[in-house]
Amino acid sequence: MPQTPEEESLGSLVAQASSHISSLIRSEIELAKAEFRFDAKRVGMAAGLFAAAAFMAHLCLILASFAIAYALAQVMPNWLAFLIVTVVYLLAAGLLVFIGIRRLKGLAGMKRTARSIKDLKEIATPEEQALPALDRDREPVTRDGA
Repeated sequence: MPQTPEEESLGSLVAQASSHISSLIRSEIELAKAEFRFDAKRVGMAAGLFAAAAFMAHLCLILASFAIAYALAQVMPNWLAFLIVTVVYLLAAGLLVFIGIRRLKGLAGMKRTARSIKDLKEIATPEEQALPALDRDREPVTRDGA
């Protein structure tokens, strides 16, 4: 005949609670793994779609460049129209490089981390005046006390 909760011993109640907590933790870990797998699949799919979109946008940029060059070729020689489109793209690329370099020069270079490490080093390394004077004539004490 099963015991009522009032009749169960404290040890059996603690064992049951421990068992329930253990199974709860295992279930939570399994849930986290399942959610992670689901999210990883979605992120992978999204990354593939973004890559495909970027590739198509790149193709459209090339086609648009040809269209602009051919439109300019209606009023000037073909070589000059394509040269103008090329120079415009080179100027845009140069501007982007210039902006990128300026952004890199603005980096702080982990100054706070270096300062923090220096402060920790100063704290960890005691000053020589704070150390008691050591007698160099004394021999160290061994385990046996001799």
